[in-house]
Amino acid sequence: MSNEIQSYLDKGAVILDVRTLPEWNDGHTDGATHIVLNTIPENVEEIKSWNKPVIAVCKSGGRSGQATDFLQQYGIDIINGGPWQNVDQYVK
Repeated sequence: MSNEIQSYLDKGAVILDVRTLPEWNDGHTDGATHIVLNTIPENVEEIKSWNKPVIAVCKSGGRSGQATDFLQQYGIDIINGGPWQNVDQYVK
């Protein structure tokens, strides 16, 4: 998993944090984009418009897994990064 996260970051991936606003406010990766999981369907076009690979993160990996499965159906190059701290350690 860690090699996959690093390779996505090397490709300029956007970190998509799908946690709630209070969770986001408690801490998040610098430069991450915050879109709460239940609003992902209405934001698909915005996410597609980034034209970049995406790493989805949340608190434990469950919600980011749901976001990953959903967005893959729209042809988005996305992986589940699991807990946001997983990915945060790779961000310089």
